[in-house]
Amino acid sequence: MSVAHKFHPSILREYDIRGIVGETLSSADATAIGRAFGTIVRRGGGLRVCVGYDGRLSSPAMEAAVVEGLMAAGIAVDRVGRGPTPMLYFATVDSKADGGIMVTGSHNPPNHNGFKMMLGKKPFFGADIKQLGAMAAAGDFQAGEGKSAAAPVFERYLERILADYAGSRALTAVWDPGNGAGAEAVTQLVKRLPGRHIVLNGVIDGTFPAHHPDPTVPENLKQLIDAVKLEKADVGFAFDGDADRIGVVDGWGRILWGDQILQILAEDVLKSVPGAPIIADVKASQALFDEVARMGGKPIMWKTGHSLIKNKMAETKAPLAGEMSGHIFFADTYYGFDDAIYAAIRFLSIMARDEKFDLVRRYDSMPVFVNTPELRFPCADERKFAVIDEVKCRLVAVGAKVSDIDGVRVSSKGGWWLLRASNTQAVLVARAEADTAANLEGLKAELAAQLKLSGLDLPKESAGH
Repeated sequence: MSVAHKFHPSILREYDIRGIVGETLSSADATAIGRAFGTIVRRGGGLRVCVGYDGRLSSPAMEAAVVEGLMAAGIAVDRVGRGPTPMLYFATVDSKADGGIMVTGSHNPPNHNGFKMMLGKKPFFGADIKQLGAMAAAGDFQAGEGKSAAAPVFERYLERILADYAGSRALTAVWDPGNGAGAEAVTQLVKRLPGRHIVLNGVIDGTFPAHHPDPTVPENLKQLIDAVKLEKADVGFAFDGDADRIGVVDGWGRILWGDQILQILAEDVLKSVPGAPIIADVKASQALFDEVARMGGKPIMWKTGHSLIKNKMAETKAPLAGEMSGHIFFADTYYGFDDAIYAAIRFLSIMARDEKFDLVRRYDSMPVFVNTPELRFPCADERKFAVIDEVKCRLVAVGAKVSDIDGVRVSSKGGWWLLRASNTQAVLVARAEADTAANLEGLKAELAAQLKLSGLDLPKESAGH
């Protein structure tokens, strides 16, 4: 038995491990994560793990510490270097490694960091992360003498992404990797594409000097929108801190949300895989599910969470999936993991392959619904799932049309409303969508009434947009 290690209780999350460097997360934690993960790999018959890291200031030290832990468990470590999270996923799958660990704080503030893991080709999350924590707390580690070697994969990763670009038309695109871990990959990639490409914030900088790297927040897209208008570009792409989530704006600077991006990608994928299942999370617009069905696909609504979506894709053999948060997964000619740079290349391909494709016109042709933004409000961890159960029981009792795939999604009054518990925070998440503003108000009133019965208030900033 080795020395036991206890993690701060807040860092072992549902989909990854994440904390504040120097407060809830330390290099000693990184070493223990490497040791416990390496033990799990060894006991499963594996020996080799790929490790990568993002552009945060704390990431090189965290990477060295996690490698030290892996080697102490007898693992051979391939150090793939600095880059986006999908590059680490690619390295793990492409080299047939037994696991992968990415040191990344994703889109969190600069003083945060964390770890995303995969075991074989599968996501490592939920019960796996709990097991890792329990093993560390018990000091239940394998001992061994592993080794590490530099195993750069950057060039191979770029070549693989470019292999699926099929456009011929020269377009103008603006790219904003937000000084995140995808900055270098995007900067190099666009040099090999036809057309005119403008890169904003194309240097990796862990202080994120321009703006926070989260493309789901409109204010973070302002610089991109301004550049698209100034350059008279056809499209703009944005990425989060580790480039596994995408943002898109059209030539007029209008934001396409995750479900709208997926609508365009699904139309293209269904041409080559007719009748295929297409997966989206419960927060997606009804318009997406209706459009997938209209285009001959099989729409599947599933739980929010990139690890959960990946597993559902493997189960249903879906060639494409996506989330409102901008995670997009291709498994038709790619590997089924979320890669925002690859998604951008596929999106650009659609535009550049068809002489008549105009993103502004395509945006205008999409079904129009009015909806609230995603509303997030505090609810204690020990209470949040109970609230969902109370609401569900009351709705079922009165015969409401309820989907309980992830929380409750209620179809009513020309639209739907959703209430779900966050898997990663002490928060409830709500959203509503309808065909008219009046119906949206009715849905919000229904949602507010249900929350009140459970002792909570709907946030005031629930105006439709």
